[in-house]
Amino acid sequence: MSTTLINVAYLVASVLFILGLKGLTHPRSAVRGNLLGAAGMAVATVVTLFDPQISDDLTLVFAGLAVGTVIGALLAVRIEMTAMPQLVALFNGFGGIASVLVAGGALYVAMGAGSGVLPDAVRDALPQAATTQLLVATVASGLIGAVTFTGSLVAFAKLQEFRFMRKVNGFPGGQVVNAILFVASIGVSAVITMDPTQLEMYWVLVAIASVLGVLLVIPIGGADMPVVIALLNSYSGLAASATGFVLQNNVLIIAGSLVGASGLILTQIMCKAMNRSLTNVLFGKLEAGGGASADEVYAGKVKSTSAEEVAMLFDTAQRVVVVPGYGLAVAQAQHAVRDMTRILTDRGVTVEFGIHPVAGRMPGHMNVLLAEADIPYESLLEMDIINPTFEQVDVTLVIGANDVVNPVARTDPESPIAGMPILDVDKSRTVVVVKRSLSPGFAGIPNPLFAADNTLMLFGDGKKALIELNQALKEG
Repeated sequence: MSTTLINVAYLVASVLFILGLKGLTHPRSAVRGNLLGAAGMAVATVVTLFDPQISDDLTLVFAGLAVGTVIGALLAVRIEMTAMPQLVALFNGFGGIASVLVAGGALYVAMGAGSGVLPDAVRDALPQAATTQLLVATVASGLIGAVTFTGSLVAFAKLQEFRFMRKVNGFPGGQVVNAILFVASIGVSAVITMDPTQLEMYWVLVAIASVLGVLLVIPIGGADMPVVIALLNSYSGLAASATGFVLQNNVLIIAGSLVGASGLILTQIMCKAMNRSLTNVLFGKLEAGGGASADEVYAGKVKSTSAEEVAMLFDTAQRVVVVPGYGLAVAQAQHAVRDMTRILTDRGVTVEFGIHPVAGRMPGHMNVLLAEADIPYESLLEMDIINPTFEQVDVTLVIGANDVVNPVARTDPESPIAGMPILDVDKSRTVVVVKRSLSPGFAGIPNPLFAADNTLMLFGDGKKALIELNQALKEG
């Protein structure tokens, strides 16, 4: 296949990527957008196999495709929706390490060291001369890719809540060490660019960047993980785009740029939703303190309720809003919520869902979770749309959410979440909170909503509590 036809096919693939991203902006078109993106990747992959630069021996390529297909299929079938953020973190890491290895292989070949080091099929597909573009792109791929890889592994471990990660939260002077490592990585990059014959320096760069990736993410708390995931996603795209310049591959440059740009935009959106700057997320922490203690907030004020009492509230309600949080995802309660929604809707009750941008552990987590349970897309309302209407809500049912409904964000300028946009559920006529206990959210502060006069606490596992509520609704 000629180079012209290959580039035309790459252009088609790029258009499909762009249309796919556009489709992902709304739940109703998300499935179509995902399919368009997958089609674009299929076109790019197949056409690449016909590139004259690719060796006639595709054994290694097809072996990689087979292994990747099996792993991807197993993950798609077995991964729980609650673990989707962890999976995204791993995908970011895989993209980063792929960029590191491909760029390193290109450097070896360009310096005449490919024979005996790389398989023939790989060596033949890589550039054969060490141009300035290749060297600059190579060090960029190595640096960004390695940071992405190790940073993503740390993010995965934190999201998975591995025991050994609970006691690791950085160390004094960590930011100084990070600065030193960054300067060192720039210095090593300059050495490689000026004297690419020192091939071992590339792996020194990768090692330094790998340590930097770990140290950058370790101090960041769980509350900021949605931002970190979006940022690492952007890093993986930038690394891929740099690798595209290494390989002189147009579709990789375009696709990487799309991922990098969209990741940065999403990072900015998440920071705005949390009222925090990116600098504060990366180098600061949410510090609890300066406010009332849990005993002062809750003592003698929390009112417990039962499924039967909540069912009685719904009997007289005309409008109900459900606010999902990560607790709903952990309890796998989305299908029980769907059943409750259908029961109430059949009775003529209007049921809507208030979705906070950072509810769950990654952007769009709640939307995907509820869509999986066949909750109507039209019922999922963004915070800006539903907030002005809470005063007309009869009952708001909060399931597993905490910081995103904490009114302290509006009332206490000294609070660690001060200024963070929240769902104004406390303005509803009645609020029912489904929660295991009064334990704080990621911010580590008590929530006065739980002790408010118009709030009832339905303690217990989210799924079990909703099943009991559905049974009470049916019996009533």
